Amino acid sequence: MSKRKSRRKEYVPTAGEQARDELFSHILRCGVLEAADEQRKEWFDDTMEYLAERYEDLTAAELKDLRTLGERYCQPVVARKESESVEAGVA
Repeated sequence: MSKRKSRRKEYVPTAGEQARDELFSHILRCGVLEAADEQRKEWFDDTMEYLAERYEDLTAAELKDLRTLGERYCQPVVARKESESVEAGVA
């Protein structure tokens, strides 16, 4: 008797998932994590324009949510206050 192999359905990511993964990849490759706020905003403006052209199926709301995810990803886990750093002896 031959064994039947169960066929798994191949998972195909949605356009939104692909765009999210591409955005995170760009963030890590481009060094935007270390950029100043103004430079980061400009980078996100350009990158979101690119992603909107690349993933035409995404709605304006989905693109807005994608940008929000990316901007949150770029924020430090714990915001540091300059005065706390100075008090701790870190300049």
